[in-house]
Amino acid sequence: MRPDTPVNPEIAACGLFCGACRKFAKGSCPGCRPNDRASWCKVRSCCIEHGWWSCAECTLTQPEACAKFDNWVAKLFGVIFRSDRRGCVERIREVGYEAFAAEMKAAGRMNRPVRK
Repeated sequence: MRPDTPVNPEIAACGLFCGACRKFAKGSCPGCRPNDRASWCKVRSCCIEHGWWSCAECTLTQPEACAKFDNWVAKLFGVIFRSDRRGCVERIREVGYEAFAAEMKAAGRMNRPVRK
């Protein structure tokens, strides 16, 4: 992680906002980064490997061109939960981690809704 990057444990590597999750709020889930049971997540592993808090810091490719970010599991997740992880990453890039977290907290949402 870059030293100038603010760390917010409520934001997952893929851009989802864990702060609106009931399990996170109850303390039964530590969130993305410290969750050893999430070792299956290629996005989380990639971010840890490169020292990024989330894909918003990636300099290698855009989310839609990344096989780790935009795989079949992610697409299925997006359809089932009507989420827009790419929109979350783009918003983090636009406003930063803390402003994104504040927006999501105010909206009470884990993700940005899919655009129509």
